[in-house]
Amino acid sequence: MSTKILLKGSYNKDSSITEIGIDEAGRGALAGPVTVAACIMPHGFQHPLIKDSKLLNEKERKAAREIVLENAIAYSVKHISVSRIESTNILRSTLIGMNDCLTHLDDRGEEFDFILVDGDQFHGFAGIPFETIVGGDNKYTSIAAASILAKTERDSLMKELSEMEEFEQYGWNSNKGYGTKQHINAIKESGATSHHRHSFISHILTTSNELF
Repeated sequence: MSTKILLKGSYNKDSSITEIGIDEAGRGALAGPVTVAACIMPHGFQHPLIKDSKLLNEKERKAAREIVLENAIAYSVKHISVSRIESTNILRSTLIGMNDCLTHLDDRGEEFDFILVDGDQFHGFAGIPFETIVGGDNKYTSIAAASILAKTERDSLMKELSEMEEFEQYGWNSNKGYGTKQHINAIKESGATSHHRHSFISHILTTSNELF
């Protein structure tokens, strides 16, 4: 069991201010989408398992996900495709994902008064006050909840892809598309797939000239 800690249940002391947390998963992966989640948790909500998803093992993340889903007031998760990442860049794609999540919730009539974003990049949304917080996924519950949703949704997608015969050798069920030694060796031996981020792996294939 991971060390028990309790994150801050809210950024604003005023319980009438509805906060929404945003985080992403897969930004540094070589394959698969970048996945962004936005989550509104009850004001002041705390739980030992709701923290940075990277600090949880797979069993804990599964349990944490259920806790988030049982308690969240509202949430949205969006996968930003490899083609979108390649046509823009990873930062722009992540920002697009943030906007898509917030737009989705806004279109559904979910109200939020303050946006908490993990990291230091955000361009704002509809004039709503926001704060960017480096390491926010291990400081505030709402960001951690978003982190957990983004991570588990993306992991599930990568596992599904790994079960397809043509992708088995890349080991996405375990590495989730990140640049492990086994994954890199598989790219060198078998070449890239449509799920690989071409700009992220071109240097790996410079000697084989096998980008596609």
